[in-house]
Amino acid sequence: MGMTLEECTLAIEGLDAQMDRYAELLVRKGLAVRPGQEVVVQSPVECADFARRVVRSAYHAGAGHVTVIWGDDEMSRLEFQNVPTEYFRHVPGWKAEQLNSLAEAGACFLFIEGSDPEALAGIDPAKPAAAAYARNTECLSFRNGMDFGKNVWCIAGAPVKAWARKVFPDCPEHEAYYRLWLAILKTARADGEDPQQDWETHNAEFEKNKRLLNGYAFDRLHYVSKNGTDFTIGLNAKGVWEGGAGRTVDGTVFFPNIPTEEVFTSPDRMRADGVVHSALPLIHAGQRVDDFWLRFEGGRVVEYDAAVGREVLRHIIETDENSCRLGECALISKATPIRQSGLLFYDTLYDENASCHLALGTGFPECLEGGLDLDKDALLASGVNQSTTHVDFMIGTDDLNITGVTPAGEEIPVFCNGGWAWEAE
Repeated sequence: MGMTLEECTLAIEGLDAQMDRYAELLVRKGLAVRPGQEVVVQSPVECADFARRVVRSAYHAGAGHVTVIWGDDEMSRLEFQNVPTEYFRHVPGWKAEQLNSLAEAGACFLFIEGSDPEALAGIDPAKPAAAAYARNTECLSFRNGMDFGKNVWCIAGAPVKAWARKVFPDCPEHEAYYRLWLAILKTARADGEDPQQDWETHNAEFEKNKRLLNGYAFDRLHYVSKNGTDFTIGLNAKGVWEGGAGRTVDGTVFFPNIPTEEVFTSPDRMRADGVVHSALPLIHAGQRVDDFWLRFEGGRVVEYDAAVGREVLRHIIETDENSCRLGECALISKATPIRQSGLLFYDTLYDENASCHLALGTGFPECLEGGLDLDKDALLASGVNQSTTHVDFMIGTDDLNITGVTPAGEEIPVFCNGGWAWEAE
């Protein structure tokens, strides 16, 4: 039998201290807030209670000021339903000024993620695609501040009821909401007595995997799984594997994603060949793409299809001239809390950490030796893709095998049946 409303209300009240520790984790480890710093919190209005906890924690950490930017699924849907596409091709001046001026002032940015996975179902995908393109091209101080290690940022989740209903469709809404809180706290490693110390321990595992991958200095990786994936991706000669804690150019250590399980790099944008099949649905701008595949030649997507959301996929691939190329290659073992939960979150922040994934669009400067000192043209010339978009999609199955090939041609198992080869030994 399910839980009653009264039981769920009491159970959520019982999570009060844990939610405070989670908020503190996001502020202290996710954002690494410095005394006097401006903190920006972007949050759904439905998550106001948790946003207040974050703001309270930020001030306790010494923040000079906290700016909160609210969002709402229904308001966004109404806007896309009633406003012509042309409007979304540019960012209103006041919005651009807000984001750019905050970034230029050295603010750190927390994005609290919680939304209905199908909030924009039926909306013309050209509209959210245009809005995203405009934001990434017209809010340059904001965008480049995060991309080039000038501003600290962190993405983390908090539940909303529509999202909870999607993840737990067999539960009453109140119970689904409670269960999603439990899942978020557990997968974020925020359900213990000292989440901040737990994240230091977690980061040590990233350091081991990065050390091994960077030591091999692979020229390419070959992916094979029974769903039809047979794909080779080339890696940059001066590429670097990253994961876990990030670091700004001024040396601030922070965690950009909570949760995170991935070790990642930016591949050679010109070397990707073969077919990859999706392992999980992709939720992009409130719309779903499912059961899809892409075929690459010479680094470009040359053919694709999807059982659901093909038009959304097309807009992703055709965002700009380089959105058809890869900017990220990420490795995640199936032996992680998110994968082991057995849940499909319908949210990329969580689902990408349950599965090896790739990303179409821009790559990461920090994934190239000296990359943070290069401009976009120099990064492009060095093999790191540059685009106005970055969209992750999941390809990791339980039977995925990945072989690394060194410059000398030696083949070394990296993944065996969905997990790190060195963990299976």
